[in-house]
Parts: sequence; C-alpha cells; structure tokens
Amino acid sequence: MNTNDGGPAFPTGLHDIRGASLRDWFAGMALQGLVARGDCRVGMDQPSESQQWASKAYRYADAMLAARSAK
Repeated sequence: MNTNDGGPAFPTGLHDIRGASLRDWFAGMALQGLVARGDCRVGMDQPSESQQWASKAYRYADAMLAARSAK
C-alpha cells in the first residue's frame, strides 16, 4: 500500500481535524469516471466486484500521486 497519501485533500489549517486525503479524493474522482464511462455497474451486487473497482480506483490515485511528485 502506498504510504504517501498526498496529505489532506482540503486542508483547513486546523491540524487536529483531518478529513479525506488527497489519495482518497483522487480515488473517488477516478471511480466516478469509471462509473460514468460505464466500466463498472452502478449498484454492484457482488462485494468482490465492488472491491475490484475500488482497488482499480486507488491504483489510478497512486499513479496520479506518483506523477504529481515526479514534476
């Protein structure tokens, strides 16, 4: 698992409140794109199938973080 999560997606300046990481945000956006493109079904019945799509979204997020740090 990637230990670099990109930090907070929406930093507030309050160090004791931590919401979604940038990695979580990227994964959510990637999953949204996969669903919109029709690559996965909405309302997936199989837990294993939904886990596969979540894993795929996080692989995209990890790739985005790697590209971001390579600049």
